[in-house]
Amino acid sequence: MSISKTEPSVDPAVVAGRKNQERKEPRKDAGGERKEEKLPLLALLALATAVFITSLTETLPAGVLPAMSGDLGVSESAAGQTVTIYAIGTALTAIPLTAATAGWRRKGLLLTAMGAFAVANTVTAVSTNYPLTMVARFVAGVAAGLAWALLAGYARRMAPVHLQGKAIAIVMTGIPVALSLGVPAGTFLGKALSWQVAFLVMTGLTLVVIAWIVAMVPDYPGQERGEREPILRALKVPGVAPVLFVVTVFVLAHTILYTYIATFLDRLGMGSSTDLVLLVFGGASLLSIWIVGARIHRRLRSLTVLSTLLVAAGAALLAVLSDTPALVYVAAALWGLGWGGAPTLLQTAVGDAGGDQADAAQAMLVTLWNVAMAGGGVVGGVLLGLWGTTSFPWSVLVLLVPVLAVVLAARAHGFPAKRASANS
Repeated sequence: MSISKTEPSVDPAVVAGRKNQERKEPRKDAGGERKEEKLPLLALLALATAVFITSLTETLPAGVLPAMSGDLGVSESAAGQTVTIYAIGTALTAIPLTAATAGWRRKGLLLTAMGAFAVANTVTAVSTNYPLTMVARFVAGVAAGLAWALLAGYARRMAPVHLQGKAIAIVMTGIPVALSLGVPAGTFLGKALSWQVAFLVMTGLTLVVIAWIVAMVPDYPGQERGEREPILRALKVPGVAPVLFVVTVFVLAHTILYTYIATFLDRLGMGSSTDLVLLVFGGASLLSIWIVGARIHRRLRSLTVLSTLLVAAGAALLAVLSDTPALVYVAAALWGLGWGGAPTLLQTAVGDAGGDQADAAQAMLVTLWNVAMAGGGVVGGVLLGLWGTTSFPWSVLVLLVPVLAVVLAARAHGFPAKRASANS
């Protein structure tokens, strides 16, 4: 069969559209056939492990503060600032670093971030000098923020359009696993051996992930110089600002309660059950992620509304019926069901809203997420001093009112009734 060499005329706009879709379309083999549209599970699990490590490392000092403060020769309060400085490192640098590295190949940039993370954790493990430890923790936060700004977008680019939500859900499983299983395990390891060993284990896991990424994760180009725009310009894209508002206030509400959950339970006489309550929360979070991953493609808006209402229901139980231990566990389950899928929902929403500015929007999400985490600790401390632990669930309820209002109002952009990619 002969093939005509005459090329049909092509609209330049169509060519541009094809370029924009290139990252989302499945690759073709040498014969031009589309490969089977399925998720690259091993590659996504590598990214999920990176999320797990960066999430766990952020909060790991909280479980080993007494020993850590003793070896560094500072108070527990000062040692606790190793968590704060990590969040500050992420919040201050995610946006400028994302802008500065926009042209880098994605795989090389991710490997650089994880390599810096491994070095920072190693320095933390061997340091006996408090200022050096704080510098190392700041660097770890910087590296984690850069990685976080990449990971959701990376997951989207590796997946067919109709599976992008599920791909992000897989990557985001690292968060609840770190919170529900990783933190208790790291705390146990730190007490059984030493806190230094716990951080060295983080280094070892990071090296494994680096090798995993090299072997299994595909590479993608960064943005060409002519394609780049000021990163804050993403705020002008319809829908981005409402999503970022929801991110900031929702994370703030969650963090106020989560940071002080041990103190809250102790005041209820359930201090010895903190690990079990967190296990219930973590198990419900994992179930939430599975549900969100299965339904997010067509139900992002309704799932976000449900997520908000479930967390509010859990907080309401803790506010008015926390004197009944069984209902505390029910509240933890509702909280986990609402919160577990929230990172996936919010990162998907900001990616959808951002469009061509998705990477910039993700960088702002990472920044605001960590600002809210740091703010949650500060606001929670103020509330504890002024009104005690009973104020925590009430503060969650108050903050979730504007969250729900914005989600409901952002029907056209941000949290649309029907995702654009759902029609693809």
